[in-house]
Amino acid sequence: MEIPCQKRIAVVTGANKGIGLEICRQLLERGVTVVLTARDETRGKAAVSKLNNGGPKDIIFHQLDVADPVSIASLKELIQSQFGRLDILVNNAAVSGIELEAQFLNEYNNKEHDLDSILRAMIQHYEKARECIDINYYGTKRMCAAFIPLLQLSKSPKIVNLSSNYGLLRVIASEAIKSELRDADNLTEERLDEIVCTFLNDFKTDNVKGDTWPTDVSAYKVSKVAISAYTRILARKHTDLCINCVHPGYVITDITWNTGQCTVEEGAKGPVMLALLPDGCPSGQFYCQTELSSFE
Repeated sequence: MEIPCQKRIAVVTGANKGIGLEICRQLLERGVTVVLTARDETRGKAAVSKLNNGGPKDIIFHQLDVADPVSIASLKELIQSQFGRLDILVNNAAVSGIELEAQFLNEYNNKEHDLDSILRAMIQHYEKARECIDINYYGTKRMCAAFIPLLQLSKSPKIVNLSSNYGLLRVIASEAIKSELRDADNLTEERLDEIVCTFLNDFKTDNVKGDTWPTDVSAYKVSKVAISAYTRILARKHTDLCINCVHPGYVITDITWNTGQCTVEEGAKGPVMLALLPDGCPSGQFYCQTELSSFE
C-alpha cells in the first residue's frame, strides 16, 4: 500500500478490541494511516476487516507482542521500510494482572456484576503480577525505546501512554515512594525500575503490605503508576517529542469485566486528542480523559 508522505502514521498497540480498536477508528476518521497491532493474528486481522467494513481504509495489521523484543523489531522493520518514519505511537496494550474465582466466572455471563463483586472474586498470584508488569510497564518501555528513533524523523511526533486513575500516586501508600515518584526533575528510569522490582520481590515473598503497596489489583496499579512516572522521565529526556499519558475513563471493556461507566467511544477521545495535539503543547503531563490533570 502506497502512503502519501504527508499523511500521519500511527501505531496502536493492543488494538484488536476495546479502547485500542476505537482509537484506531477515530484516528482513521481524522485522516491518519493506522498500523493496528495485536498479539493474536486472527483477531487482529478480524479487527482490520471490521474497520474496513464499508470500504478500504488506510489501515494495516501487524502482529505484535510487546513482551517480545523480536516481535517489536519485526514491526519496527515494517514501519521503517514502508513509511520511513513514525508520527504517533499509542501504547495501549495491557493486562489486568489478576484472575477471578472459577465459580464467579461460571456465573459471570448469567448476571450483572459491579466492581465490588469483581474485587471479592479476585485472585492475585506472582506469575500474573509479573506478566502484568512486563506487558504494561516494560512493554511500554520497549516500544518507546524501539520507536523513538523513527518518531524523531517526524515533523510532529507524539507518544501517548495509556495510564489509569489507578496510575495516580494516591494508590501508593508509602510516602517515601510517593515522594520519589513525585520528583519529576530527579527521578531516573533506573530508579523507577528499582522501585518496580522491589514491588515484584515483595509480591513474590508475600510482603505486599497496605502501608507500602496497593493490596488489591496490585500489579495493575503499580504498572500504571510506573507508566505515569515513566512518561514524565521520557518527556524530560526527549524534549523534541510530545509525550503524555492519559486516564481514558472507567470504560466498559473486557479488562474492567464490563463494569465501567464510559463507552469505548468516550474512552478513546482522550488518547486521540493527545495523538493529534498541535505543536507546542505541553509534554510529560497526565490527562484525565480530555482534561489536563494531576499525577497525584
